[in-house]
Amino acid sequence: MQIHFPGRPVAPDHRRGDLRKSPRCLCYDALLTTRCRTRPRPRSQAGMKNNDRYWDCLDQAMEASHGGRTDEALAWLDEALRAHPEGAEAHNGRGEILWDEGKIDEALHEFERAIIADPKFVTAHLNRAELLVEDLSEFEQAVALCDELLSGNPELPRLDRGTEAEVHYLKAKSVFYLDDLEGALFLVRRALKTAGEVSIYRAFEGQILFELSRFPEAKRVLETAVAMDPEAAHAVYHLGLVLERFAPEGEAARAFAKANALDPERYPLPVEIEEAAFHKAVADAFDNLPRSIRAYVEDVPLLVEEFPSPELLASENLSPQILGIYVGVPRTEAGANDQPEDLTRVILYKRNLEKVCRDEDELIEQIQVTVRHEIGHHLGLSEEDLEGL
Repeated sequence: MQIHFPGRPVAPDHRRGDLRKSPRCLCYDALLTTRCRTRPRPRSQAGMKNNDRYWDCLDQAMEASHGGRTDEALAWLDEALRAHPEGAEAHNGRGEILWDEGKIDEALHEFERAIIADPKFVTAHLNRAELLVEDLSEFEQAVALCDELLSGNPELPRLDRGTEAEVHYLKAKSVFYLDDLEGALFLVRRALKTAGEVSIYRAFEGQILFELSRFPEAKRVLETAVAMDPEAAHAVYHLGLVLERFAPEGEAARAFAKANALDPERYPLPVEIEEAAFHKAVADAFDNLPRSIRAYVEDVPLLVEEFPSPELLASENLSPQILGIYVGVPRTEAGANDQPEDLTRVILYKRNLEKVCRDEDELIEQIQVTVRHEIGHHLGLSEEDLEGL
């Protein structure tokens, strides 16, 4: 028997980007102020003890950044680079602002220029690695960069405990998106062991445990993370995901409502519709398949369940958040000794589908997409073929 399912998702907003730090404000050695675990380097360390103009421009840029005047901050950083073209802090500052403006390639270029100017400037290394993870999905490259930073190479920054933990955390996120959940769990726990209790690390540990379907452990860890930072929408939302599996119904709803209040763009409220309406949407999705395809799948049952069963999650490398699944042998691969036809089925997961949509129209559209996708697996279609359905 083969079970076909979408890979562990990394693209949807609720799975990615929610563990980044708060908006950036200029701070010479850590433009993300919540990451600023070490004091800024003394100016003499940067080899510019007498370059007062450079540092004065950085001071002005930092003041403008804290005031939300990003254009002014960029102008001061440009002025700083005129005073010292290889100023690592100024290049890194430009990268931070460009990153926030969505100019990803330009931001990456600035971080790389900062590293070339000063290979021991740790903030630029961290920013480059995080950008590769969060915005470019270059997970293998990010892992390699983290390994370099952890290698003890004397030409690279010497890491204090807080920064070392940050590198372990960034590597954990990278391998998480490479679908190595056990590796990610090991690394985030190493970050916690190195730095002590950090709420964002603890929340990520809980998220990984949830994805591993270790729900009781995930609940304990996420409750700790929420207690440490009650305003962390990511931790609150993932606690809701755990609670809806085995806690009284109202507890999960309260967690989702709080996550939505904290970050409505990233965590919309679930779109709840009556079971009869959901089944009708599934039937309509089947009826909307091309006639040439329906002829081959008339006997394939379309089932609706609340969540993937514990047995299925235990036997397969599945995310608890999958939207649907095809269980069976594709028609193109079926042989005489394969499983009976009556075991072939498509299952849609109602509660999971309701959480990835913002309104009922979007939910109905997502049901259509999921049905087409899973029926396509039954027909043995490739991912490219599925795009054309």
